[in-house]
Amino acid sequence: MIGKIFGLIMRAVFLLTALIFFASLALVAVLVLLLWLLRALWARLTGQPVSPWTFQFKRQTVWPSFYTGPASQPSTPRVDADVIDVEIREVKGIDK
Repeated sequence: MIGKIFGLIMRAVFLLTALIFFASLALVAVLVLLLWLLRALWARLTGQPVSPWTFQFKRQTVWPSFYTGPASQPSTPRVDADVIDVEIREVKGIDK
């Protein structure tokens, strides 16, 4: 009896949490849409063309980074003090 009531309460809490999360995503989407529409309206009123929001980058500056991977970066020298000494032992029961 108590388990069923607890399960019902947990389902209600999860449903309420999901509804709040969905409502917050919808609110953010509406705010971004309103901001974009205000920007477009302002561009129309001032006689400027309505340009979309885009992320622009120069491909010529990014492209070489794919070819010059970690080899071009200076490597840190290995210090022998960082090496951990272990004892070698034979593992039995493994067929080779």
